Amino acid sequence: MARGHFLKKVRIWLRVRNSVARECLAEFLGVFVLLLITVGATAQGVTSQSTKGNFFCMYLAGAIAVVMAIYVSGGVSGGHLNPAYSLSLCALGRFPWRKLPLYFFIQLVGSFTGAAAAFALYHDAIQNYTNGNLTVYGPRETASIFCSYPAPYLSIANGFLDQVMGTSMLMMGILAIVDSRNKPVPRGLEPVVVGMLVFSIGLSMGSNCGFPINPTRDLGPRLFTYVAGWGPEVFRAGNCWWWVPVVAPCVGGLLGSFLYQIFVEFHHLGPESEEETSRKDDLPENKKEIPVFTINLDNSLSHRL
Repeated sequence: MARGHFLKKVRIWLRVRNSVARECLAEFLGVFVLLLITVGATAQGVTSQSTKGNFFCMYLAGAIAVVMAIYVSGGVSGGHLNPAYSLSLCALGRFPWRKLPLYFFIQLVGSFTGAAAAFALYHDAIQNYTNGNLTVYGPRETASIFCSYPAPYLSIANGFLDQVMGTSMLMMGILAIVDSRNKPVPRGLEPVVVGMLVFSIGLSMGSNCGFPINPTRDLGPRLFTYVAGWGPEVFRAGNCWWWVPVVAPCVGGLLGSFLYQIFVEFHHLGPESEEETSRKDDLPENKKEIPVFTINLDNSLSHRL
């Protein structure tokens, strides 16, 4: 009894009442979960030299990480997890522009912290694998555990197109999943289907650069590797590749949103059928369902060269 009373007092003391602050806390935790699981899976596979995980395991773990991150944060912050997604919602009028810089900052901090936690978890394994030499190049490089680097054959132009197409598919898929006038997913299962979408993108579009399709998912861990011992080469590698997974996903998200509107959403005949309208009109006022646009997402996996 005393313990329950103590926990109640602690909960009241710690409770945040500001709605924006609650959204920030949830979004941070969601991104943290996403990065810790995703980077951790890649670190496990790389440092074990694929004896405890290959690319399929890494992609699968990353997809499940997206599911868990959305369940952690979706009911509070919307589970954006990705600035490209937040930007697309702003362009669609479904998210206020004034919150975009704040979400971007929180997502960046969450990804940096998640990468740091994964590094702490696998610190000894990374040191053993590299003999203490943290490099961006070579057979024992470990920078690609944390963020994306282009395959040797990939040009900047083709890499930019890769990220635009990948994020376009991500955004089109999410808009379809939450479109109540198309074939909506049963309520509560949206994160699972988004995870399946991310998994399919990884399996079909992951060989060029690891499909980051998320600006802060790539930039946060890159900043961490810069300060953690890999140095400025993380920004110079791949002909200064670092800006591509920051800019191209934003372009791709907007393109995917535009395409879904043009080809599908603009052509719905009405907000709901006459049968649905009459059924709702027969319900008591306090039982009527309020349509809500829930957003869910994530994003991406590391690429191992």
